[in-house]
Amino acid sequence: MTSSNRNLKQEINEKLMDETLRGALNRFAAAYPIARAKAYENVDDIDALRNSVRDMKRDTVERIEEIADQFEAQVTARGGKVFRAKDGEALKQYLYNLCQEKGVKRIAKSKSMATEEIHLNHFLEEKGLYVKETDLGEWIISIAGHKPSHMVMPAIHLDRNQVAKYFSQELHKDVEPDIALMVQEARVTLRDEFLLADMGITGANFGIAENGAIGLVTNEGNARLVATLPPIQVVIIGYEKLIPTIKDAVPILSTLPRNATGQLMTSYMSMISGPAPALVKKDGQWVEQEKELYVILFDNGRLRAAKEDKLKQIYQCVRCASCLNVCPVYTLVGGHVYGHIYAGGIGAILTALLNGMNDFKQINEMCIGCRRCTEICPGKIDIPGLIEYLRAKTVEQEGLPFGVKAVFENVLANRKVFHNLLRLASIGQKPFTTGRLIRHLPLFFAGLAKDRSLPAVADTPFRDRVKMVTKQVKKPKKRIAFFSGCNIDFVFPEIGESVYKVLQDLNLEMVFPEAQSCCGKPVIGMGDLETARKIAKQNILAFEEAKADYIMFACPTCAETWHLAYVELFKDDPEWSKRIAKLAHSVREFTSFVASEYDKLGRLKKTVGGQKITYHDSCHMKRGLTIYTEPRKLLASAPGYEFVEMQDSDKCCGMAGAFGIKYAELSMPILKKKIDTIKECGADVIAVGCPACMMQIQGGLDKQAPNIKIKHVAEIIAEQIK
Repeated sequence: MTSSNRNLKQEINEKLMDETLRGALNRFAAAYPIARAKAYENVDDIDALRNSVRDMKRDTVERIEEIADQFEAQVTARGGKVFRAKDGEALKQYLYNLCQEKGVKRIAKSKSMATEEIHLNHFLEEKGLYVKETDLGEWIISIAGHKPSHMVMPAIHLDRNQVAKYFSQELHKDVEPDIALMVQEARVTLRDEFLLADMGITGANFGIAENGAIGLVTNEGNARLVATLPPIQVVIIGYEKLIPTIKDAVPILSTLPRNATGQLMTSYMSMISGPAPALVKKDGQWVEQEKELYVILFDNGRLRAAKEDKLKQIYQCVRCASCLNVCPVYTLVGGHVYGHIYAGGIGAILTALLNGMNDFKQINEMCIGCRRCTEICPGKIDIPGLIEYLRAKTVEQEGLPFGVKAVFENVLANRKVFHNLLRLASIGQKPFTTGRLIRHLPLFFAGLAKDRSLPAVADTPFRDRVKMVTKQVKKPKKRIAFFSGCNIDFVFPEIGESVYKVLQDLNLEMVFPEAQSCCGKPVIGMGDLETARKIAKQNILAFEEAKADYIMFACPTCAETWHLAYVELFKDDPEWSKRIAKLAHSVREFTSFVASEYDKLGRLKKTVGGQKITYHDSCHMKRGLTIYTEPRKLLASAPGYEFVEMQDSDKCCGMAGAFGIKYAELSMPILKKKIDTIKECGADVIAVGCPACMMQIQGGLDKQAPNIKIKHVAEIIAEQIK
């Protein structure tokens, strides 16, 4: 289904209303992290294991043609035949011709996402062939008429009552919704399929160039039966599944089961190298017959990706689907809303490569950018980064929508216009403002403030207050230039005041470059790199003039943008690359900087008693800047507070910039889970290190738990200074 005839918003709302789906996904999302952690508890260095997967895959993609040639030679030497399919049409036609040549009428299949990718079953059935899925999950969705909603657990969106209904319809008898009973029914029903099939089609978890073997990792054993019983075996394997040696299978086998299902190893691990004898029934007797093996190496955009510096990362994917298991959006709505076969952030990337950019352009916005996927991925794929890269490619080729382009070029890229509009907004919002919050909005804007209050633009921005809070520091230790970012400057100026108070107390000279503007992250996120460079240059010039020792940030998104994104923006521009490299080296995040200074001064002494305070990890802070212990040390040492940890402190709050507004229907359930965990830990105060998270959580607390207060870490520390 293409983006032109889909109503994504409607599909999202339908899934949000599906209580069965929500229940199944919630239960799995709660159980998965525990199971995975237990599976890894005896692994001394998980990061080293993940590095080994990444490095091996990186090395392989650099010589993928050589590896493919070696794999083909080894398969051929062992009696198999190899066909290289450029795309889905070539694969389907080759397979159909093979069926015609060999007189194949019945086909048994094991699970293969590559065949789902090209709708192979539908094609073969249209040609008059009998095709039966033998993986339990795949069989269930085939009789239900559904697409897979997960790469590993294709029927995760269904509960046992729904499955029993489909079983009853398929088997023409009443089947009770008892899982053990239904598994037995499936086993009995599918047993003959293995024995009667003329051809077995399998996928592969990996293909080894050294010996031409394929590896199959399963829990049901059906893939082993499909690979061994029918007289003809066809293996469909994408180029990204190829690895050089049998030793290279070890890190895959060490991570794939743990990440996919929380198991040390699946029930069946099969290595198949060359055709084995097959059992066929002749004259009522089972006899051995020489087996035929055909391996189809599948391209469909994979080789093109191997030649692109960024996109070649997809070769690091082992198809464990752990990225889906921790994705806040996937665990709300499941996989079907992504339109094609592959779901989640990795699904958006694969859809772009294998199905086309038209489908990508709609579903890519459902990536919230929280990076839990990257944190857990065995191959360390930067999924959000690849999505931003593909967005930029789309903008480069097609441009932005007129309205968005006009705002970016004429407002965000023009500091004076942007800031004047924000000042006007502070006046225009008055009819809807109560204190510092907007609790109700009229007409079609009402939904934005239904379940959360919105922050009001401050009457006086920080840039107009900075002179009042700047002190003359005698013999300062360092000169600090403060980058406020839009939120602190115009929404939460009191955070800026606290930052100044704390840093000046440390005998640091503070300066505020007036020419600074938005960091440009919203523009980068939308893929408009040309405008982003204009904004970045304005900020670089402003802070070069400040001649500071450090550039201080109390917003991790802005800090990460300066430290990483700016460097990437100018990588092909020697002059500006040199200039930003010098400034990026001086970037400092407030909580980590202050924690280090306080540690030197002996101020990080744990306190007991007082208001209970907990901490929410911003995604950009923890997974972007890898800062998470420092804010906790500061809070634990703050007099008048007792620090308590809350569950899932690093789960996204659902803001994610424009996502929180455009997809409010998704943002709100994510926020509600965050508010619930805050309440469950019994905290009186929730501390944050990110103004965007503060904006989101403050709005949720106001509607759902007004007795709990929210403060930036800088405000907590500033309270202690007389």
